[in-house]
Amino acid sequence: MPRILPQPGPPRVLAQAQLANSLGDGAFYATSALFFTRIVGLSATRVGLALTIGWCVGMLAGVPLGHLADRWGPRRTARLLAVCTASALLAFLVVRSYPLFVLMFCLYACCQGGLTSARQALLAGLVDADERTRVRAQLQSTLNGGLALGAGLGGVALALDSEPAYLVVFAVDAVTFLLAALVLGRLPEVPPAPAEPGGGPRLEVLRDRPYALLTVLNAILYLNMPLLSLGLPLWIVERSDAPAPMAAVVLVLNMLSVVAFQVRVARQVTGLPTAVRTTARAGWVLLAACGVYALSGFSTGAAVAVGVLVVAALIQVFGEMMHGAGAWELGFGLARDGKQGQYQGFFGMGPQIARMLGPVVMTTLLIGWGTAGWLVLGGLFLLAALSIGPVARRAERRVTDSVAP
Repeated sequence: MPRILPQPGPPRVLAQAQLANSLGDGAFYATSALFFTRIVGLSATRVGLALTIGWCVGMLAGVPLGHLADRWGPRRTARLLAVCTASALLAFLVVRSYPLFVLMFCLYACCQGGLTSARQALLAGLVDADERTRVRAQLQSTLNGGLALGAGLGGVALALDSEPAYLVVFAVDAVTFLLAALVLGRLPEVPPAPAEPGGGPRLEVLRDRPYALLTVLNAILYLNMPLLSLGLPLWIVERSDAPAPMAAVVLVLNMLSVVAFQVRVARQVTGLPTAVRTTARAGWVLLAACGVYALSGFSTGAAVAVGVLVVAALIQVFGEMMHGAGAWELGFGLARDGKQGQYQGFFGMGPQIARMLGPVVMTTLLIGWGTAGWLVLGGLFLLAALSIGPVARRAERRVTDSVAP
């Protein structure tokens, strides 16, 4: 536990805030689909459309809200957005009109995206540069632990399958965001960035092409998330001999592995050169995981398929943790001073892009192409991981040139 928990001070407070609302988020993610269909009365198609619109809007809001954190102060911005997130969650308790539902989900997604940007800016401002990746790994372990516990609470509501149970989950999620806002109030404020002299660009990250390309490559590597949540469950049911509950087993195994090993894996990343090397290794590991996953599609019986899936899942989670550690160092280290909010908001678009593209990529490659699709997906992981090195070096030169006298 001493290795997993951040040291006392700002890192510990950030972890406490992360734990507070990740508990609520875990319950929300486990129950929201059934709440919107069973209680609100929306069709699955309309819910899917609303979620797609909302997450797309939230992704686009990350950069301007991150810029607001730079100029207004990340602690103040994070607390405000946490309160706004709680308000959106409470609105779901009474909203039954579809247009209002879409509007509220857009608000919720925007606040979530902006809150992530502001928190990253807080971390960058309150933690020394050589400690950021380690602390970010500890926060990721905290996040996964909270999500797992929250999902268990959501499971109770699913078992009860009643309107009061679902309403309690949404109310609890709102309360956890209010609690997170209170916890963040214990942090010192990071001094806001001064205004650009001579009317310089307000959103400089939009002009930073190497950083933009880095974000795109990072998005490809983040396809490991919809692989786990969408592609693999479909593959297990339609293409393997393993029982359907194996999808849940793999997800739990992934979460527990991140809680236990993310901090240890992140130790190998101590700067930009090690981040590039670790990311390249992650590409090879993810390629290997895809190759093993493909073996589970051969008709060898349920027991063998289960064993193969467990081995592949363990390989994948270590590739995922290596990628995460490298990405955090690159995202922080290649951002401009005083602009961490907008840069983190932009870099945070990577997972959102992966979530939006994931359904099409996973169904086309894994279900449509079968074994060959796994190899193509693994090749994409490897190509993106190996391409990050030259792009990162180009981005580093640009940062160095910008601070040179």
